[in-house]
Amino acid sequence: MAKFQSLKDAVAENLFDGDVAAFEGFTHLIPHAAAHEAIRQGRKDLTLVRMTPDVIYDQMIGMGMVKKAIFSYAGNPGVGLLRRLRDAVENQWPHPMEIEEHSHAAMANAYEAGASGLPCAVFRGYKGADLKKVNPNIREVTCPFTGEVLAAVPSVRPDVTFIHAQKANKRGDVLVEGIIGIQKEAVLAAKRSVVTVEEVVDNFDDVHPNACILPNWAVTAICEVPGGSHPSYAHGYYIRDNAAYLEWDKIASDRDGFKAWMKDNVLDATPEDFASRVSALRESK
Repeated sequence: MAKFQSLKDAVAENLFDGDVAAFEGFTHLIPHAAAHEAIRQGRKDLTLVRMTPDVIYDQMIGMGMVKKAIFSYAGNPGVGLLRRLRDAVENQWPHPMEIEEHSHAAMANAYEAGASGLPCAVFRGYKGADLKKVNPNIREVTCPFTGEVLAAVPSVRPDVTFIHAQKANKRGDVLVEGIIGIQKEAVLAAKRSVVTVEEVVDNFDDVHPNACILPNWAVTAICEVPGGSHPSYAHGYYIRDNAAYLEWDKIASDRDGFKAWMKDNVLDATPEDFASRVSALRESK
């Protein structure tokens, strides 16, 4: 059953050194506040999993928290590359990091397999692709019924998954509206899950037909963190802060500039600071 608590306590109780952790979000509802709290608590030796690593993984990698990343795309959306990730891979700064790259289809199927309690995902994919030459976890199996050769990858079963959502009700059910990525499967595949939300309400009214509802029994902790996905957007609450993504490319390009920004905006900040950052965006949503 979901436990309502502060973000600080939720991270302390559910994310540990050496964990396999997923901070999932697709285009919007990216759990920036949760990632920042993990940075403040100094977690290390993490294996980070995500379909589309962007700014938060760049920040966590640059802070030396990550030993491995499993992903299907890495970049600053709409801007370019992730400079801290690239520095870690090419120059081993702040320390060496292993990468395991997949396709989007492989990651989505791997999460679904994990949510289903299966050891691997089997699907049609990677035909004519060379990615399997550099990723030994991309393999082939032969269907025992048809003889068709299919792709297989290990299932994704995080120790903990973090997501951001619009609402939770007081029972602990979680409402996700707008573009839905792999958040549901990532939560169901994990041993523990932490959900930050814009607000806690009595009931869900006028739910959009595209909405996803996670039941309280699937969630470990819920934290009310208004603005917790900034600079990504939260459908119905605030728009994407495009300027922040453009700014990040410059910040991350220099190691000293990166460390100074992280000190001012993450290490010395609090979850409550997110609320003031999105006030103007809320007005223009």
